[in-house]
Amino acid sequence: MREMAWIIPILPFAASMTLLFFGAALKRRLGEGVAWIGVAGIAATLPFSLGVLYELVTGAPAYHASIPWAPVGQRVLDIGYQVDALTAVMLAMVSVVATCIMVFSVGYMHGDDGYQRFFAYMSLFCAAMFLLVLAANFIVLYVAWELVGLCSYLLIGFWFHKPEAANAAKKAFITTRIGDLFFALGIFLIWRYAPSLSFEEAFRAAAAGAMTASVAGLAALLLFGGAVGKSAQFPLHVWLPDAMEGPTPVSALIHAATMVAAGVYMVARLSPLYWASLHEGVISGIPALTFVAGIGLITALLAAFIGLTQNDIKRVLAYSTISQLGYMMCGLGMGVIGFAAGVFHLITHAFFKALLFLGSGSVMHAMHDELDMWKMGGLGRRMPVTYWTFWAGTLALAGIFPFAGFFSKDEIIAAAYHMGHEEGRWIYFLGLEAGAFLTALYMGRLCFNVFSGQPRTETAEHAHESPPVMLWPLRILAFFAIILGWVGSPWVANNLFHHFLTETAPAIKEVHVGFNPAVAALSTAMALGGLLLAAAMYRWHVLSPDVLKRPLWAFYVASKRKCWFDELYTYTVVGATVLGARLAAKFDLAVIDGLVNLVGWGTRVIVAQVIRWFDLIVVDGAVNLAALATGWVGEAYSRLQTGRAQDYVTGLAVFAATLAAAAAIAVIWAELGFPLPWPW
Repeated sequence: MREMAWIIPILPFAASMTLLFFGAALKRRLGEGVAWIGVAGIAATLPFSLGVLYELVTGAPAYHASIPWAPVGQRVLDIGYQVDALTAVMLAMVSVVATCIMVFSVGYMHGDDGYQRFFAYMSLFCAAMFLLVLAANFIVLYVAWELVGLCSYLLIGFWFHKPEAANAAKKAFITTRIGDLFFALGIFLIWRYAPSLSFEEAFRAAAAGAMTASVAGLAALLLFGGAVGKSAQFPLHVWLPDAMEGPTPVSALIHAATMVAAGVYMVARLSPLYWASLHEGVISGIPALTFVAGIGLITALLAAFIGLTQNDIKRVLAYSTISQLGYMMCGLGMGVIGFAAGVFHLITHAFFKALLFLGSGSVMHAMHDELDMWKMGGLGRRMPVTYWTFWAGTLALAGIFPFAGFFSKDEIIAAAYHMGHEEGRWIYFLGLEAGAFLTALYMGRLCFNVFSGQPRTETAEHAHESPPVMLWPLRILAFFAIILGWVGSPWVANNLFHHFLTETAPAIKEVHVGFNPAVAALSTAMALGGLLLAAAMYRWHVLSPDVLKRPLWAFYVASKRKCWFDELYTYTVVGATVLGARLAAKFDLAVIDGLVNLVGWGTRVIVAQVIRWFDLIVVDGAVNLAALATGWVGEAYSRLQTGRAQDYVTGLAVFAATLAAAAAIAVIWAELGFPLPWPW
């Protein structure tokens, strides 16, 4: 299976191309059954992905294959793929989660005009993510990286007839391009110092000193810029909430298994590059890993803070995703001590976040696309499967034992607590604990307002459960949200996930923190505190939200307005760009066009007038003179044409007499001994 892993991205890619080129014809024959072509393309990856995972779990070594692609000077660019523990768990996660989302989409997208186009884009999205996970060098990684960005643009703006969706797609595409610029610069820097663009060659160059710690750190920091864009980290997080304008399955795929997971996966995959600069300051003496952890911490707290006051259920989940991605970056930013924890949270988060987004899609299906939680209420009794599965995802996200999020998030918090630097560990530890409290609070607020109490609108009163094709993916994802965390628990093979993941990096085992009961108890207490506070305000109504809102009014407004990031970018980055464009337009009109028009005027007035004069005087004059001369000659000859015979005879006689006289003169001249003027 390891040697056949290259087939995995080809299967959904083939399904995508089939739907793109023949989808309309197939839809006429199969109706909405055409969607199952896309589902089959993703589902067919399951035996390959799970087979790869099984082989590596049972002790098979990592596998790498590459072929020469293009010679560049004295070096050769290779393209290839690799399969190791990190690749295997990512392939399995993407396959399972994407298959559930695609099956759910069959029911959710029922009746949409772009039915086959949707499944074509989704299949291409998954193919790009599989290619990114399998990449063994920066060339393949970059191609897949940009394909993921393209697919996100196509899917966020899927309903392009809606201005909000079109604008959200452009916002996501342009914002992530900023990060991709840094990503490309990082690759160029590595190419400058490493013998090739293979990951392993770059790691060896950093370890051997061919790439100094400072250079490795700068390259790692530039590459992290790409992750900041793709994984919506501060300050490029603003695109992700607006990406909710796409269909809900798109949101689930972006937030769980593809777009935002790509940035975290990239940092995890290139971790040796970050570790090479661990003790070398890159900017102001700060190592690259510290930047990663610091950005992650800011993102986790900021997004959780903003999520507290959002009323759109999908945007609440979007800010939740941003916050959890911050947790993952914190884990990876702690170096070897948090590497496995960050990757484990990436895997568990994919399942329960996909569950939550699909659950919100089920709610929207029942509420006729309504998103405002204040127009819902009482849906728990009307949608029991959606209700219980959504709560499973919520408890996993909040980190409540024994759900998956408890084990993965707790390990990140424990790693922060056990960091070597006293100041740093308390900053991370307290920050992540605060994030855990806020996460439970806003998710409790969402669940109680949507599912508890009485219906607030007539639509909520008549809501009903979704069809089975939408409910079975919820059940499967809920199952993983409940049990998946146990593979990383201390009670299953002494943290099976950690030991499996770090087989190729033995140094990580030496600093593994393990389970800390005190940290687990505190993080659970923080999460329970957030849920209880939410229940007190929105379920039991023993505490009015206004009691907290009035003394914390400034914080409430800041959270409600999303800390004014959109306004800040509108008046700075966007405003400066628009101003620059207007100035450039004025410069183009006044200077560039002025010069062009001046040259045109000069050509017309000066050169053209000279040419006109030459044409009129010289060319036309010569032609007219020739015509006049011809006329004059013709006029003279016309006088000789009288039409009378006697005139012609007289002329001939005169001509003959002239010739005779000339001949006589010539003879006399010759006889007198004078030379003749002609040789004959």
